[in-house]
Amino acid sequence: MADETREAMEYDVVIVGAGPAGLSAAIRLKQLDADCNVVVLEKGSEVGAHILSGAVLDPSGLDALIPDWKEKGAPITVPVREDNFYALGEAGQLRIPNFPMPPLMNNHGNYIVSMGNVCRWMAEQAEELGVEIFPGMACSEIVYGDNGEVKGVVAGEFGKNPDGTKGDGYEPGMELHGKYVFLSEGVRGSLSKQVIEKYDLAKGKEPQKFGLGMKEIWEVDPAKHKEGSVTHTMGWPLGTKNTGGTFIYHLDNNQVYVGMIVDLNYKNPHLFPYMEFQRFKHHPMVADLLEGGKRVAYGARAVTKGGIQSMPKAAFPGGALLGCSVGLVNLPRIKGNHNAMHSGRQAADAAYAAIQAGRGGDTLEEYDTELHKGPVGRDLKKVRNVAPLNGRFGLLGGLLVGGFDMWCNTLFGGSLLGTLGHGKSDAESTEDASKHKVIDYPKPDGKLSFDRLTNVAFSFTNHEESQPAHLTLKDPSIPVNVNLPKYAGLSARYCPAGVYEFVGEGADTKFQINFQNCVHCKTCDIKDPSQNIVWTTPQGGDGPNYPNM
Repeated sequence: MADETREAMEYDVVIVGAGPAGLSAAIRLKQLDADCNVVVLEKGSEVGAHILSGAVLDPSGLDALIPDWKEKGAPITVPVREDNFYALGEAGQLRIPNFPMPPLMNNHGNYIVSMGNVCRWMAEQAEELGVEIFPGMACSEIVYGDNGEVKGVVAGEFGKNPDGTKGDGYEPGMELHGKYVFLSEGVRGSLSKQVIEKYDLAKGKEPQKFGLGMKEIWEVDPAKHKEGSVTHTMGWPLGTKNTGGTFIYHLDNNQVYVGMIVDLNYKNPHLFPYMEFQRFKHHPMVADLLEGGKRVAYGARAVTKGGIQSMPKAAFPGGALLGCSVGLVNLPRIKGNHNAMHSGRQAADAAYAAIQAGRGGDTLEEYDTELHKGPVGRDLKKVRNVAPLNGRFGLLGGLLVGGFDMWCNTLFGGSLLGTLGHGKSDAESTEDASKHKVIDYPKPDGKLSFDRLTNVAFSFTNHEESQPAHLTLKDPSIPVNVNLPKYAGLSARYCPAGVYEFVGEGADTKFQINFQNCVHCKTCDIKDPSQNIVWTTPQGGDGPNYPNM
């Protein structure tokens, strides 16, 4: 219900999150009706501040939304010129030829981009059409209507004390109401999570699966730079039991994106994803590229990888889930931005038709149907078994059987395997530390590899320290009493920003949360075996300030 102490503003559509999905929805609504009243609320200090993606962009989503994007000056100017796939060993590499790979793996026609900059450009297009965009406005609560539907959100609450009480400068925020509310918060959004649970949107679906994506931007020696080159690797250092992979993308201005995705279904709690990424850069092939260069930015973000069988229902009473809030990443292609744009456009079409028909506050069933039957569903259906096969057979087995399955889908429009399930969530996949060996990681050298806190400084993260911690524990005793003895305190390793640490020894051990370091990746909310950590939004504008991720 609405809070009478807060001011309220009425809109046709309220959109939470200025990523590719939310901005696509805003643009499409204004294309359909210039008088449609649309607002976009972004928790980052500016549009793009919290956007992190690889990214090689499939432009199909943008083609459908803004066909003349080239003429309008979109920052999409580096076409992919070569595609390389390697299997790595510790000291060498084996080139995997392109010809056995299904056509969907071909990056011809795609572009190496900064999705942060693409979103900044999309925001300009939206504002030119009359969309209101408010950065620095974290949405902390959902407002429900009289019939239990989502009616709006609370945004812009500031000034709480560390204990959660209202401080001297407390601002209650504002309620923004809409005929429909779109949640495009990205992976594991806090409001999306609440809505999925309240309306049981994941009923009958497989558990969502995730990876942790970590990325650095490097300026390299011009003699080593190959603009338009795309490289993906698998194997070392993760090995064959742990799935994931790496990417090296050469964009313009002698810059290179270097990154790793570690699938969060790993069993060994001693695994340290961040240090696996740092170790990767010491492979001779990578070290040769980076030596003499400098790292200029760092960030991390969770990635969805469950596929079409893990998508919750995308429509709920009063609104819709868009983009990675639904989980629309095509895992083998490592691409989801095009699908996010498609989903935003489709949700806008459904909401516009409903508003024109005099509706509001109901469930946009037509959006959920189109999401599965349209370009997003067709894209994801072909690759739906890749993640389950990786989980069952590991890297090599998953690659062979998954490749065969993708060819079957490509050639015959179907799979001999049907649709496979995932079984366990990533949290449930974690096994007792006693079943696994401790992994010895080399110390970062400060030239190619870096400790977490040094790297976090290159994410330009900042949180106002006087606010309540946005990372909370359901049971404060679990980290020391359960996770430390049973899982070797894995939260001190799965976080790529050093937020969690165990201090002291024996009976004096305490669990410390350094929330100021948080880069909003959501890994803790996903991987914690006890599902004891809850990620909520800090006050607006806080978090990373990515320049061009």
